[in-house]
Amino acid sequence: MKLVSYRCKKSYGAFRVGIVDGDKVMDVNEAFRQYLLANGEKDHANTVDSLLPSAPNSYYALGEQAFKRSQIAYDFVKDHSIENVSFNRNEVVLSQPIPTTAKVICVGKNYSEHVKEMKSEIPTFPVLFAKFPNAMIGPEDQILKSVHTNELDYEAELAVVIGKTASHVHQQDALDYVVGYTIGNDSSARDLQKRTPQWLQGKSLDHSSPIGPWVVTTDELPDPSNLDIKSFVNGEPRQSSNTKHLIFDVPFLIEFISGLITLNPGDVILSGTPDGVGFAMDPPQFLNAGDSVRIEIEKIGQLENKVK
Repeated sequence: MKLVSYRCKKSYGAFRVGIVDGDKVMDVNEAFRQYLLANGEKDHANTVDSLLPSAPNSYYALGEQAFKRSQIAYDFVKDHSIENVSFNRNEVVLSQPIPTTAKVICVGKNYSEHVKEMKSEIPTFPVLFAKFPNAMIGPEDQILKSVHTNELDYEAELAVVIGKTASHVHQQDALDYVVGYTIGNDSSARDLQKRTPQWLQGKSLDHSSPIGPWVVTTDELPDPSNLDIKSFVNGEPRQSSNTKHLIFDVPFLIEFISGLITLNPGDVILSGTPDGVGFAMDPPQFLNAGDSVRIEIEKIGQLENKVK
């Protein structure tokens, strides 16, 4: 499944969870209601939001049950060719596919070539920092270039979305705690990042970090260890690598982070960026208003945002 957060362009209502199916977006909540009605469960259909919430925050908080019921709803709609639960892709707006309440834990210095281009040293332990909800934007939003930076940079990253509560998880079981994967752009204000030992001020500026366009669930993408990852600025290739080059791979990161911080359904790990960032070019090439950043990850798709 490809899970999205959407609303109809003609509506100013709240964003709802949907599933992308070709050029359609299926409403998960309504599809499950139709499934319940078809199976004679009218009482449950009338209280469907308690079984499969429409709001992304509540949906992900439900965890595994939400994902299993979504698959049931999706299969039911496909098998019975039900049309009144879906919208054409051009009729909807997509927001960030993760909850606004999610913890976004980022990993720095996690590709050796990127460590080299930043003139740093290979870390002994994962380098962790956080992004706050104010920074996160969706696949159709614009990256805001703050007036406080002259060195706004891009970073293509595989984003790991947690599917169930994870605490002190072992590597061999780690992928069982993942619901799916999406694309992140760890936009970074290098001048703010570098002026103190802590990176936070350069990494969590308002409306700076796109994520999306959807979460590809693990039934479609079971193994994140060999995915091509690329970025382009105004169509020019910048980054090109593969997740097999991660210094600390996804299972290791889940074990390491969950040993320190309990991960909840909907939380995200941004796993690090490969070499090719603007800061390391000669001369450095930073983002300006009007620029377009496109990130592509194999088996997930692409995320493209303009800078304003």
